[in-house]
Amino acid sequence: MTHAFLSDEWMAAAKAVREKYAGQSTKVTTIVKMNQIITDVPFGDGTLNVFLDTSSGDVVMDLGALDAPDLTVTTDYVTARQIFVDQDQAAGMQAFMAGKIKVQGDMMKMMALQSGMPQDEVANQISTEIKDLTT
Repeated sequence: MTHAFLSDEWMAAAKAVREKYAGQSTKVTTIVKMNQIITDVPFGDGTLNVFLDTSSGDVVMDLGALDAPDLTVTTDYVTARQIFVDQDQAAGMQAFMAGKIKVQGDMMKMMALQSGMPQDEVANQISTEIKDLTT
């Protein structure tokens, strides 16, 4: 079953995929606490607050906001999907250069996160399963 990216159903399904592989993937080497403001969301009131926290060594992503983030990133829904689901770094860079991604706080942490994410077989399987459940 597929779900709209960042919907409650998608978040639950993505968490289930990550839990299925808990302890099997390489740990994230960069600690980042990032709030994300996603605009132009095609459901709800049009804006979502999402956070990403790697301080445990695992990727924790959920709806809501962290109290003391390292940075806050604001971008539109399509760009967020390209970055998080499609893992299209070129699209992310183009969006940043075009002003579609706004960063407040420690931008170096965001840059470090790109190289600090696991690239092993388990991480690739998690990415594939999350992509497959996303509409």
